[in-house]
Amino acid sequence: MATRVAQRRERIYVDGEWIETDDTLSVTDLADGGTFAQIAAAGPTEARTALAAAHEIKPELRETTVVERATWCESIAEGLREREEELAEVIVREAGKPISSARGEVASAAERFDRAAEEARNIVSKGEFREGSTSGHEGWNAIVKHEPIGAVLCITPYNYPLATTALQVAPALAAGNSVLLKPASKTPVSSAILADVIDDVDGIPDGAFNFVPGEASEIGDVLSGDDRVNAIAMTGSSGAGKHVARESGMVNLHMELGGNAPAVVFDDADLTDVAGNCVKGSLKYAGQRCSAVSRVVANESVHDDLVDQIDTQMDAWEAGDLFDENTAFGPLISEDQAEWVQELVDDAVEKGADLVRGGERRAPEGVPDELGDQFFEPTLLANVPQDARIVDEEQFGPVAAVTTFEDDEEAVEIANGSDLALDAAVFTSDYDRAMEMADRIDAGAVRINGAPSHGLGDIPFGGNKDSGIGREGLDASIHEMMRKKSIIL
Repeated sequence: MATRVAQRRERIYVDGEWIETDDTLSVTDLADGGTFAQIAAAGPTEARTALAAAHEIKPELRETTVVERATWCESIAEGLREREEELAEVIVREAGKPISSARGEVASAAERFDRAAEEARNIVSKGEFREGSTSGHEGWNAIVKHEPIGAVLCITPYNYPLATTALQVAPALAAGNSVLLKPASKTPVSSAILADVIDDVDGIPDGAFNFVPGEASEIGDVLSGDDRVNAIAMTGSSGAGKHVARESGMVNLHMELGGNAPAVVFDDADLTDVAGNCVKGSLKYAGQRCSAVSRVVANESVHDDLVDQIDTQMDAWEAGDLFDENTAFGPLISEDQAEWVQELVDDAVEKGADLVRGGERRAPEGVPDELGDQFFEPTLLANVPQDARIVDEEQFGPVAAVTTFEDDEEAVEIANGSDLALDAAVFTSDYDRAMEMADRIDAGAVRINGAPSHGLGDIPFGGNKDSGIGREGLDASIHEMMRKKSIIL
């Protein structure tokens, strides 16, 4: 286990200045217990100061070149890599991730800044020249160019506190926008380090990046409801997203919200491969991922065999010391989240599901008592009835819930029965069936013979229905954060 550094004290960052406030956020240490950081909490006054700074710098940012902005992003990427070990330890402690996953998150965040620089160069090099083609526009010539959208409010989640932040902040800066970053109140420390890295980069004007941690109840509506914000990039729950959408008014909304990904398994699938994908898809980061496999929808003829194989492969997934390279996963983010997972599991069992393994909160040896109730056992539910809440609601826990279907029509009906439609997977050896199901399943992305994964964002991802608005990704996000201007010659 790593030796914890002295308790951190972080400040907010507004208009190029580090600012202390009267209120603070306490950040729980999910590795050793206790509090490992205190961070200044912005209130309405600080939020409005940040809004003013982000608004006032827009004209200056619009005059910057893509070469300048790409250089900023590359310098930020370098700065993150230089602080990899510090950032990895912070992510372990604030988010409860195993050290191997935390290091991977730092690498992903750095690469996203590098790739944002590339995408910005690519976009501006592909402006359009058009000729008028309708009556009355004969002889018209026009240039269509990209320009920054303005100020972007980035609202980031706890589950990928640095990588998802990079996926929002990097394209926003690369496009020439000012940024207001509101991180999740449970995991703001990695974002504070990002702010420090950005502060060290030469050339970024004051006000271009503002870091405003704080309780959503105090500053959320102040930020999202201000008409000086031109776009909102958000990753979070569907409920929180809907609230922000109601408050925001006429801005570009770029939201990746809740997920409840079905893995639809046909009788001709390779069940060993299916089991491996579903176990990893359900248990990675204790299931606290929007793209997690939340429900396995299996043809009734292979249900029992698949459950046996999933059960066997779950043996390799054990919680433990988060600084041990072999630890598979750690605690849930809070006791409230553990209680939510317990509620969904209990509901499924009460309605007739078979509890094959797990189903309880249980901590590994050596875990501080105060964190014990945040560990949830890897859980396998079989024969889950379709009226169980876990079939349709987002769980964010280490649970594989297996339900059955008789034919293709029922498989589609179950897969599309949720209000959430972010990701899905289809397992079959029949190409035509795979493509038909991918077309019919209502989801932002459908993976064939593999678990959903957003990766770096080289392939656009995002949700339908209550799972979001728009698409995220290395190129998709930067397009969302720019607007087109037609100049008629």
